[in-house]
Amino acid sequence: MIEIERVSKRFQETEALKEVSLSVRRGSIYGLVGSNGAGKTTLLKILAGIYKPDSGALTIDSQPVFENFPIKARTVFIPDAPYHFPNFTIRDMAHFHARLYPRWNQARFEKLGEVFNMETKRRIRTLSKGMQRQVSFWLNLSSAPDVLILDEPLDGLDPVMRKKVKNLIIQDVAERKMTVIISSHNLRDLEDICDYIGILHQGEMLLQRDLDDLKSDVHKIQIAFSGDSPPALLQDLQVLYQEKRGSVLILIARGPFKEIISRMESYHPAILDILPLTLEEIFIYEMGDRGYEIKNVLY
Repeated sequence: MIEIERVSKRFQETEALKEVSLSVRRGSIYGLVGSNGAGKTTLLKILAGIYKPDSGALTIDSQPVFENFPIKARTVFIPDAPYHFPNFTIRDMAHFHARLYPRWNQARFEKLGEVFNMETKRRIRTLSKGMQRQVSFWLNLSSAPDVLILDEPLDGLDPVMRKKVKNLIIQDVAERKMTVIISSHNLRDLEDICDYIGILHQGEMLLQRDLDDLKSDVHKIQIAFSGDSPPALLQDLQVLYQEKRGSVLILIARGPFKEIISRMESYHPAILDILPLTLEEIFIYEMGDRGYEIKNVLY
């Protein structure tokens, strides 16, 4: 549904994106992660039709996005700092969205009022940051978009509301085949809902993988021996990180699980455990493998 091919964007001396390519299928949730200044927001704004790429092609349903009203009418972008007209009430903004988006669903707006539980006559500027973000979700989910683009969307929401919003997104993906691209530094949020992950760094796409496949290819291993570790233990292994704690060696290694474990077992270790690995840890070690290191991150 979404195809981005070799897209580049420069702002004066800063090359924000360098020939970035990605593909997002309809009805999926794509998580975009990366270091600060990686170009994530720039990519999302290009996808939303706010910026025009300097080169490359970007299409939704095989149509270009920039200055394409029919496509943009089916696309919603919730930025890191959502904007609402200063003196508008929630009801006023609902009327504005209804005129702007042809798929506006008034019945759903009323139904979602039970989830967000706010008086529609309240002026949005009087609400807290978290409540204003809730209003953004309330309005934009009522617009029934085909594509939902989110930049740090859950920042400022309390844990209960974060869960509710994630459930609403998953519901729309399941029932309407809505497509979502979400950028966040909170990788635990992405791990809860995304089925595909892309890692962006310094304007370049480092990798794109199905989340389950990504987890199955990187392993956290705890191993110890009754004597010294065999000198050849790590030979030919792609080790992203290692740390020695007394006699215990903790490894983060990339490769086929069965091959790695078979190799470890051939040395007859006293201890061999496979530890759970989170998306946050995978990101840290993948970035460390590319020179963006974080020391002593295991705890």
